[in-house]
Amino acid sequence: MRKLPGGEEGEETGRTGALPAGLAELLHFPLLSLGTTLASHTGPACQGGCSGVCPWETGNLLLLLLLLLPPPLAHGGVPAGVHRLSGSFVLVYFRPVVHGRVSPPPGSSLHFTAGFLEEHQRAKAERRRTRPPPCLMALRLLPLLLQRKAACSAIPAGPMHRVPCLGGDLTPTQLCWQVPANSQAHHTSRFVTSDLVVRRGQGFNCTVYFNRPPQAGESLGFIAETGKAASEASHTRTAFAVSSTLAGGCWSATQVSQDSNYVNFAISSPPMAAIGRYKLILQVTCGNKVSARLLGQFVLLYNPWCSGDLVYLANEAERQEYVLNENGIIFVGNAQYIEARGWYYGQFQQNILDFCLLLLDLSLYHRQDPAGDTSRRGDPRYVGRVVSSMINGNDNDNGVLEGKWNADFSHHENPSRWDGSVAILRKWAQDKYKPVQYGQCWVFAGVAGTALRCLGIPTRLVTNFNSAHDSNGNLSIDKYYDPSGKSLKIGQDSTWPGDYAQLSTLVYQLCRQPAWRESVTGATASCCCCWLYQCGPASVQAVKQGDIELSYDTTFVYTEVNADINRWVVQKNGSRVRAYCDTCSIGTHISTKAVGSNQRVDITNTYKYPEGSAEERNIYKKACSKLPRSSTPARRPSTLDDASSELATRPELYGKFRLTQPPLLGKDVELILTLANLASAPKSVTVNLSVSSVLYTRTAVREILKETVHVDFDSQEEKRIPLRITYGHYGTSLTDDKKILVTALCDVAEGVKLLVEKAITLETPGIAIGVPPKVEVNKPTTVQISYTNPLPEPVDDCVLLVTLMGQAVTINVAGLAPGEKSQIYFEFTPRAAGAMQLHVDFSCNKFHHVKGFALMQIAPPASP
Repeated sequence: MRKLPGGEEGEETGRTGALPAGLAELLHFPLLSLGTTLASHTGPACQGGCSGVCPWETGNLLLLLLLLLPPPLAHGGVPAGVHRLSGSFVLVYFRPVVHGRVSPPPGSSLHFTAGFLEEHQRAKAERRRTRPPPCLMALRLLPLLLQRKAACSAIPAGPMHRVPCLGGDLTPTQLCWQVPANSQAHHTSRFVTSDLVVRRGQGFNCTVYFNRPPQAGESLGFIAETGKAASEASHTRTAFAVSSTLAGGCWSATQVSQDSNYVNFAISSPPMAAIGRYKLILQVTCGNKVSARLLGQFVLLYNPWCSGDLVYLANEAERQEYVLNENGIIFVGNAQYIEARGWYYGQFQQNILDFCLLLLDLSLYHRQDPAGDTSRRGDPRYVGRVVSSMINGNDNDNGVLEGKWNADFSHHENPSRWDGSVAILRKWAQDKYKPVQYGQCWVFAGVAGTALRCLGIPTRLVTNFNSAHDSNGNLSIDKYYDPSGKSLKIGQDSTWPGDYAQLSTLVYQLCRQPAWRESVTGATASCCCCWLYQCGPASVQAVKQGDIELSYDTTFVYTEVNADINRWVVQKNGSRVRAYCDTCSIGTHISTKAVGSNQRVDITNTYKYPEGSAEERNIYKKACSKLPRSSTPARRPSTLDDASSELATRPELYGKFRLTQPPLLGKDVELILTLANLASAPKSVTVNLSVSSVLYTRTAVREILKETVHVDFDSQEEKRIPLRITYGHYGTSLTDDKKILVTALCDVAEGVKLLVEKAITLETPGIAIGVPPKVEVNKPTTVQISYTNPLPEPVDDCVLLVTLMGQAVTINVAGLAPGEKSQIYFEFTPRAAGAMQLHVDFSCNKFHHVKGFALMQIAPPASP
């Protein structure tokens, strides 16, 4: 390494000039200065850190015979072969072990490492101590002189061929990427990497040092290529000359300034270039001779700051939020109890960029067609689809996460344990790219958000509450119950009360296709399309307008936010009677983090028209009309075109559950079931109540309460039925999701049935984190962490997990008595300015993963 102007360190690309004089002493002959590089060669970077030039390591050089140099070589000439000369000549053989060849390929450069010369000095001292007298040495050298004379006579006489350009070939010796200035201009300065990271459609500068100044008759150019099979046909390899100005829409370069031995260049990429890791090659043309030398590698990303890029965002606040913010919020819970949970994306942390680029290379898309996959990486929709397939590990493709939705997570990580993506991606790499166990919807989406932001695609995470999972593509969800109201496991359709951020929204504008202004991608292993588990990107506008025939997976996403729910009662003889058709419950309180704050923003109207409106029903009919004919029979009962649907949608009996107070973990849950007879005639109703602990997917785990009540109604009479669920009922049956499902199947003697259902998430006392008013870089900071046992019984095995920027600290704390509150003080020293999230996770033997987080602004160190 050598210091460059401005104090930067440049990368050596090879050494030229005089051979070390000490080398001559190996054979005790005088040695004249060679004065130039023997040749040039483009090859892989050596182990010595040279930037792409193949320096033939002196340790691999075998000098068989070195005699006096001929006079022509002593004045800067470059030998183009072996010729018969009147004077002496040089025979030098190379044995480059690292390349596995016996002779150097055309263009290999010659330089000598410091380690070799040190070894030579030690060997020379040993020879001086043991060498024979000069007369004996002369006798030993006589056969060599005779061999030289014979070799000279065997070489045809002729002139010495010289390169037309005086001073030898123009060869780059060092490259300076000007990383600080480029990364600042390209908004990539926060990447913890030694690579140059730039964004497409925008120029960057670099400095190339040469062995001598470029001369008239020599023209310079560059080659930029990416991928294993780069080619001009696939637009992954481009050669471009140095011109007077930078050109838009293509690769171009211009010379900014020049000094005695270096040139400053400005290089620009097209705004549609494929993203990825690029090689930059220098081409030197002199007459009919063209030489190429690998200068180094850089990473090219999408550019939301470039108006010609498909991911362009005009709003700087949105760019800061959706591209540069490493701290996010995922909204969890259910539509009645929405909880904010912190998530650390960490897209700029060490190795994360390498992991995200590797993610693309490990995909089945790349394995099946490397050249085609690399070429298509200029399209953010395509890359979003590849990321969607690779975040889950369902396709045996080295995906990042393995999903699991039951309550057994023994020997592996409970999905609720994760607070960010960095730890997951590092564990994925540490385990040699085996899927990390385990993840669920919000975890898949969080990691996908990290990958997409890292690659430069503006991304926000969206939570769709009461999300539908339609397994047969008929735009409806069918739920089945027995006559007592117990949910039956029939069919694969499901509704998830809190589909935690399964919708990871890519916010980008396609200038030539306005319909793609915003699109939605899912990373959860729930949608199998084209033989891969992937979802999207589907146009949000297409979802809202019911254009389900459009790419990609628009039907699946439309169902997630706007399906109808059919509830069926399965009689003892196996027959099925539809009890109710719910057209309003799916897709509620669709939520995302606000730009520049931690507030929740409801964006439901972005995905659908208001429930109950004529527009919403018309769009649903439109979507149903576009289904394939094979789906039509299955969906007919759920449409609103027949009388039975009207009856199911507007029943003669109305019912609704209402909580009398917030449902708290450790306390009794009290509800009121309100039933109303909407008919003019009296009715006798049998109410079958069932309470079950469930996962957040509403999959039943255990039935914990069952009751039957008989109620008589007069004409248009309303009555209230109280229901209490004690801690003794649910305490031993809850999962970590802390969810209860209450159902009431109301059976009227005349055959009319009504099913009322309510999902309840038990609230836990939050973890309070007290942060000092000012936190500075390199100054110890102490925060206060308070936690509580909300149960009416003691808890043991208490553990606090404190996480900062992906680094976790486990703290074992004492057990807590019933209702007891405790606190600890945690000290840390921040090393960088900016926003930082502190995550706290509290677990014990009775419940797990109670979460809390605090966002801190780290101030730069105070000026002295």
